[in-house]
Amino acid sequence: MNIPLLDLRSQLEPLREEIVDAVTRVVDSTTYIQGPEVAGLEEEVASYCDAACGVGVSSGTDALLVSLMALGIGPGDRVLTTPYSFFATMGVILRCGAEPVFADIDPVSYNIDPAAVASALEQDTGKTIKAIIPVHLYGQCADMTAIMALATQYRIPVIEDAAQAIGAEYPLGEGIWKKSGTIGLSGCFSFFPSKNLGGIGDGGMVVCNDVDFGAQLRMLRNHGAEPKYYHAMIGGNFRLDPIQATVLRIKLKHLEKWHAGRRENAAYYNKLFSDALLTQNEQVKVPVAVYREQAVSSDKDKNFHIYNQYVIQVADRDNMIKWLRSRNIGCEIYYPLCLHEQECLKGRVVNTPSFPHAENAARTTLALPIYSELTHEMQEYVVEQIALFFKR
Repeated sequence: MNIPLLDLRSQLEPLREEIVDAVTRVVDSTTYIQGPEVAGLEEEVASYCDAACGVGVSSGTDALLVSLMALGIGPGDRVLTTPYSFFATMGVILRCGAEPVFADIDPVSYNIDPAAVASALEQDTGKTIKAIIPVHLYGQCADMTAIMALATQYRIPVIEDAAQAIGAEYPLGEGIWKKSGTIGLSGCFSFFPSKNLGGIGDGGMVVCNDVDFGAQLRMLRNHGAEPKYYHAMIGGNFRLDPIQATVLRIKLKHLEKWHAGRRENAAYYNKLFSDALLTQNEQVKVPVAVYREQAVSSDKDKNFHIYNQYVIQVADRDNMIKWLRSRNIGCEIYYPLCLHEQECLKGRVVNTPSFPHAENAARTTLALPIYSELTHEMQEYVVEQIALFFKR
């Protein structure tokens, strides 16, 4: 059996004709910059997220970058974030001329630990930390209640890196849930093809409830111009392509179904690992959906986790990967090297400490196939091969 980590073709096939027709309409329209498709997607994503506005941009990276630019982040400033994330989370800080400050992760959720955030803020006696970027890693929201309380206490804006978590919901208490990206000042999404909502190339979006901040974002994505040729700000070319927008509008209609499929597959993986007695003795640690209980007790099912990745933890991770790949099972490491350990950071940040939970996750985690079209038979084969790995 051949099981890829991600099979985009199985998602494409039922939508292919509709997508080709829509792309053809954009080509024939000759409206290749901005236009109605981009505006339509912005409105639909904002509505889906229950946000006041959406601003389409060229990538998830640029969504983060333009948000920091709108805050005026620059040299002398520091931005607090997690050391365990994709490079873009740190890269945009460095591109602004600012310095990243890291707080270790919670070893259960892999998201930034609010206690570590509190410690970092307490140590910032010079008040140089000007923003916090929590990452909703693998499709599950960080502990936003605690993070927002700290942000309020220290009067620091929060930019949510929700690149892997569009549609993920966070429980605020008393049956109230909010979508990722709408709890802080802004939320940044990626439409990279591998995401739950992925385009046929790069794309991203920022959502926010502050319309004035949204207006700034719109100016910055278009060289800071309003009107054309009049530049009140220094921005960049961060525009979303209308071909990506038209494809994403088609896919957005199916997103909830795909989320549900991924949650179902995650639950089946959990059962299979338990039945194989791999979780009881902690040979395999499966993902923990920390908000599942609140979702079950609510009046309708919630996206407590959208499983952009299904990440397990095993002690002998590197040999496990070799074993799975030799059996045609796709798997990947997210992420093999923490951000504070990256070569490009040397000389830019002084006295970066160790972050043991993040470093342990980098050494011991791997992602298994989880896309909604994955069959139970394929999942059974994956778990069967993992069980054989421990018996070899």
